Amino acid sequence: MLALSRKKNEALVINNNVEITVLEIKGEQVKLGISAPREVPVYRKEVYMQIQDANKEAGDVDSMVALKNLLG
Repeated sequence: MLALSRKKNEALVINNNVEITVLEIKGEQVKLGISAPREVPVYRKEVYMQIQDANKEAGDVDSMVALKNLLG
């Protein structure tokens, strides 16, 4: 993991097309602004994990249905 220090209004660039800017710092909370192309999905990690879990569950259900259909 790369750890960087940034101050308010400072930014970093990822892959030439994603820019993350520190907008505000209040106590232990940091507000970030993210500029990225529309085709680049940006999620909070907890939301991303929920999506991954839901996709895994959907895949498991589809696999079980396909297996039941195969076995008759």
